[in-house]
Amino acid sequence: MATRKSGTRSRQSTAHDTGNDATKAITDSAQRIWLAGLGAFERARAEGPRMFETLVEQGKSLGGQARDAADQALRNLREGASTAGGRFDKLEQVFEERVSKSLGRLGVLTRGEVGDLARQVSELTEEVRKLTARAPKAGKKKRKPGKRATRGSRARRA
Repeated sequence: MATRKSGTRSRQSTAHDTGNDATKAITDSAQRIWLAGLGAFERARAEGPRMFETLVEQGKSLGGQARDAADQALRNLREGASTAGGRFDKLEQVFEERVSKSLGRLGVLTRGEVGDLARQVSELTEEVRKLTARAPKAGKKKRKPGKRATRGSRARRA
């Protein structure tokens, strides 16, 4: 039994040592990150003005390239917009054709058909006017002046 107890204790100490190693590694890593941050801060403080001027110079040299890239992006955007506009025109045309077909199936007249009918009605109206102006007024007899039909005479005739 003594061997069992000693075996159990050795397992516990190994697990405990492994936990200590992980904790130590994390602590060391955090310490190194802290020291790197302090070093970067000191370097930025000491070299800040000189580094700023260096960055300005690099920005000047890259400014033309950035402008060119922005111009190219704008051209691409405009080309894409014109292509999209053409697509919308096609979509609109397809939509109008389908609506027109559907209205035709339902028997609804188009604007052109209504215009044609209005023109035909106008032509027929003009023809009727011409015909009525030429035709003699049939059915109307000229009456002699002085003789008027009275109610009583109408009743006697009937």
